[in-house]
This record gives sequence, C-alpha cells and structure tokens, in this order.
Amino acid sequence: MTNEYKTLDVTIIGAGMIVRDLILPTVFHLRRNGIVGGVTVCGTRPASLAALKNDEEIKEAFPGQDFTAYPSPEATVTARPDAYREVLSQRDPFQAAIIALPDELHFPVTMDALQARQHVLCVKPLTHSHAQAEEIERAARGRGLLVGIEYHKRFDRRSLIARRRYQKGELGEFVMGEAKMIEPYYYRFSNFQNWFTSDATDPFVYVGCHYVDLVTFITGLKPVEVSVAGVEGVFPNGKKGYMWASGRVRFENGALLTVSDGLGYPDKGAGGNEQCLSMFFEGEGASGALKHNDQFRGVEYGVLFPQGPGNKQFQYVNPDFFQYVPWEGPGYKPIGYGPDSVSAILTAMSRMEGRVAAADGGGEQGLRERLLQEIDQNGLIATPANSWMNELVHEAARASILSGGDTVFIEYEPRPRIRKKYGH
Repeated sequence: MTNEYKTLDVTIIGAGMIVRDLILPTVFHLRRNGIVGGVTVCGTRPASLAALKNDEEIKEAFPGQDFTAYPSPEATVTARPDAYREVLSQRDPFQAAIIALPDELHFPVTMDALQARQHVLCVKPLTHSHAQAEEIERAARGRGLLVGIEYHKRFDRRSLIARRRYQKGELGEFVMGEAKMIEPYYYRFSNFQNWFTSDATDPFVYVGCHYVDLVTFITGLKPVEVSVAGVEGVFPNGKKGYMWASGRVRFENGALLTVSDGLGYPDKGAGGNEQCLSMFFEGEGASGALKHNDQFRGVEYGVLFPQGPGNKQFQYVNPDFFQYVPWEGPGYKPIGYGPDSVSAILTAMSRMEGRVAAADGGGEQGLRERLLQEIDQNGLIATPANSWMNELVHEAARASILSGGDTVFIEYEPRPRIRKKYGH
C-alpha cells in the first residue's frame, strides 16, 4: 500500500446475513491489502457473533484472520442492543463504521457513529426520511466525514456500461421500464420476521430501492411520483408484514418504471432469487432498449449433494454478485460487484485519510470538504449529497403503501418534500 492510503480500523455494527455473506469477507480481504487494520464486530446477541466467528467458509477463505467480537461470544447476556456505543466511544477519530442493521436503526446508529467522528458505510436504504438524510449529510459534512450508502448494483458491470451508453446518447431518452427483485421464501423464517413488519418497511423500500436508484444512476432523471401497493402476510412468529409489493415510479420527463418485489422466490428454485431490469428509450426516428436478465447468468451447476437453503442440487449460479475464488495468496478472495461496492467505499475513506495525512500544515477541514465534493460529483459511490432523491422515494413509498396504494408526489421546489394526492 502506498502513502496515498491510510490503514483504517473498522467497526461493523450488526452480525447478520449481509455481514456473513458480503461485508466481513470483503473487509478481511481489504485487510490483506492494507486498507483495513483492526476489525471489531458488534452484535446484539453473543450467539450471532459466535456463529460468525465459527463460520467454516469464512475461516477457509481467510486462514489466520479473526475479529474482535463485542460483546464476547461467551457472554451470558442474551442481548446487548447498545453494545456498539461502547466500542465507538473508544475508537480513534476518522476510522470506519459499517452499519448493517434493520432499516429503522440506520438513522440513529449512523448519527452515533458520526458523533464518534467515524466515516460510515451504511447498507441501503440509508433512511426512509428525506429530513433524516439531510441531517446525516449536515453532520457528516461538518465533521469532514464520508457517508457511503452501499447500493451495490451500481457496481455491476451491466449498470456501469448502461450509465456510460446513456450518457453518450447511444440509447435515447428513457420512457418505460420494468424491474423485479423477488427474494427467497426462507427469509420469512429468519430474523426478518422480527423487524420486516408492515409498520416499519416493505419489499419495495427494502430491495426495490436498488432499481429506483439504478435508473436514476443510469439516466440522471429525478422521480416525481410514487405509488406502491402491498400484499400482507403473517410471519411464523405471528407478526404481520408486506410479503409482496408492486410499485410504480414516474420520472421528471414522464417516464415510468414498475417494480415488483417480494419475499417469495421458491426455496427449491434453482436460483438464489429472481431479478431483472428492462428499459426502453426513444430517440429521433428510432427507439432503444436495454435488458438485464439477472436471474439467468449463463452458469448452471448440478452438484452431487444438496446444498444451501432448499437443499438444491441443480443451481443457477450467480458469478457476478459474490463468489469465493482462488487467488495468488492463501485461502480464497471474494469477487463480484458486492465486494467491489464495499471495497470502493472503504478505499475512498482510506484514500481521504491518506491525502489528509500527507497534506502540509493547516486547512484540514477545507481539504476534507474538497475531497468529499469530488466523491459526490463523481457519482459512483452513493452519498447523502448525491442520492438524496432516494430518501424522498422511500418516504413517498411508505406513505403510499400505508394508504393502500395512493399516488404520492415528490416536489423539489421551493424545497424537497412529498405531497399526497389528497390533502397534505
């Protein structure tokens, strides 16, 4: 690692599925490259931390690596929801905190991390409220800290190709699109049933947000209308949640995007989920089209023994999001647009601290503001400053689904806000 970068200690807040499947492996690999130093994982339940420490696949991929668990996996407490605050209070400033918690916890925990003067990587969506996103932006900017939102589909090569071609005018102007993200049925039996309740979130906000963000990322168009209808069900623990959601988003040029989401891809199905994006465009005397069929990526395996949730022997393998592969070092390395996304955000933090450390004399805050502005303007990493439209969509979507699917408008002048079709 060159002097352009500075090694950062990383605090991961959360010990669930996304930490195991994406975040911790990427952080461990970045440690190999000198971007990351110490790693602490804070969970609410010692049992979850013990399971993460003893995960055989992670141990095989990263021989000799480990993390500090807080609280200790041997602790007798059943839950420590505030344990992360003790860790943050002991952190040096300008390290990195990763927020991998249920949606409703993103805002308070992100604010705690910023108060502790930590850069923040937060899983999507940042919040369900535009006002909260603005508050996060102000708090981060005033402290010279980067908040990166982990919209990993931006780093899919399909998305990057589409963004370039759209910006070059090769496709025309976006007019109509369809997207789908149906997550596995077994999610209903996971910790989802404790937080994925109707009053807190829904499939459109949770995973449909990927595609709304992606269309804005590709086209630069702002959303102006949102309507979402949901189908409720009951989790095994008796709590109600939206198991399915159908949304429609209108953009400032009149274009329409429909998004179907749910927790219902068959566990015995060959794929990990079902997802796709189709977009149609118009130009002068011609039309354009884009189709990303992300369900079938051209890789099919028939394995000798049943594997994973659903005990599947025939599998559609996704080589693009996350896979462990051999590399020139010990164990395995993670590849895919998931690791690329996490790596880009943490590397941007490391580079910022390296440039600040190498700067001569004073003016640190001014330098930090310039570096943050560069990241915002580049637009590849989602930040509160360059993706704030998403929070307006989430806020509108929640208002819509809770009203049975009414259209909710997004207004940008004289100030960004949502407005229901009837009343205020």
